[in-house]
Amino acid sequence: MKKQALNKSRRDFIAKGITGLAGTAILPGALRAEAEEKGAEEKEKKFVSRTLGKTGLKLPVISMGCGRSDDPDMIRAALDAGIVHLDTANTYSNGRNEEAIGQALKGRPRDSFVIATKIYTRQDNRTGLFPKDAKPEEFIGKFDTSLKRLGLEHVDILYLHDIIKKEAALYEPFLTAMEKFKKEGKIRFIGLATHRNEAEMLRVAADSKKYDVVLTAYNFRQTHRAEMDKAIQYAADAGIGIIAMKVLAGVYMDRERTEKVNVKAALKWVFQNKNICTAIPGFATHEEMALDLSVMENLALSPQETADLEKWQAQFMPALYCQQCEGCLAQCSADLDIPTLMRSYMYAYGYRRPAQAGYALRHVDLSRLPCHDCDECGIRCTMGFDVRQKIMDIARIKDVPADFLV
Repeated sequence: MKKQALNKSRRDFIAKGITGLAGTAILPGALRAEAEEKGAEEKEKKFVSRTLGKTGLKLPVISMGCGRSDDPDMIRAALDAGIVHLDTANTYSNGRNEEAIGQALKGRPRDSFVIATKIYTRQDNRTGLFPKDAKPEEFIGKFDTSLKRLGLEHVDILYLHDIIKKEAALYEPFLTAMEKFKKEGKIRFIGLATHRNEAEMLRVAADSKKYDVVLTAYNFRQTHRAEMDKAIQYAADAGIGIIAMKVLAGVYMDRERTEKVNVKAALKWVFQNKNICTAIPGFATHEEMALDLSVMENLALSPQETADLEKWQAQFMPALYCQQCEGCLAQCSADLDIPTLMRSYMYAYGYRRPAQAGYALRHVDLSRLPCHDCDECGIRCTMGFDVRQKIMDIARIKDVPADFLV
């Protein structure tokens, strides 16, 4: 009798614990049935959902940025846990990320998930403009490849990737191609992804009447938070669905990864803005996923979470997140593409994604670094970075063969 009581108590504990984090879909057999019987209302309450602008899509506030996981089993686990929206790009892991998602989606009803991918095509990192010889055929070919990797006939959202200038956002050949995809049923919604000059890009997307969704960097470390909130409101008023990325602001506060960002606090901060439909934190383990999902237990910031955010918002704590403000460009006598170098540093040391860092640096000439010749760096970073040291650190990636960067 004692053994039966103990087993029942254990089942109750596991069922309550897991359903509180991620719904009942991940529970096996008897535990799933028991949890479903007890907690249908609780599951609905825990999965806080918001509507993605004029698209009408209703998504849980936590989605999965798949860039950190090429493991189909991890992606399956996310879907089983109740995550609906998966975000990827044609460049992630040189296409392996889209392939992994394609494997994870096999056998699932098409209406049970929402897929977004991004197409990156050649552009000048400094100007943010597409080259004069940029042709829609290149863009179309890359998208067709993405569909094959994903094993899908259509994606829900297709983004123009890494857009920082109005001219690129409104580049007619690519926009025309996306509108054609939409008419053909290959995409449902047209999106723009930006992590630099974000406020302007939100307004451009809203004014264009072409875009349905904007994926934007948005986090507690941005010094232009007030400007971002105004631009987000402007876009939301125009019906734009807004998804947040870079929400964990580099994940760690230091290069050695001794002080980690309070994940729940960072995510909750994002959702204080009611115009943010969902966020796409990247996770690679079940523990990270459970932590991300747990914010839906209560989106209100606790006193400790608020204190952590206030401490980390102080400008004397440089951390790893570069907000891509471009204030450094005019200060560098060597005319280096510092924003791209700093973003790559964050990918390597914060996200632990050297391959993503290497890809971001593909058009940056690292053959000769003038930093070697500078006794003192003249750049005064708004985030407090030691720019010269970070450049010297990340530049070492040029000596690593590309196939070693995983």
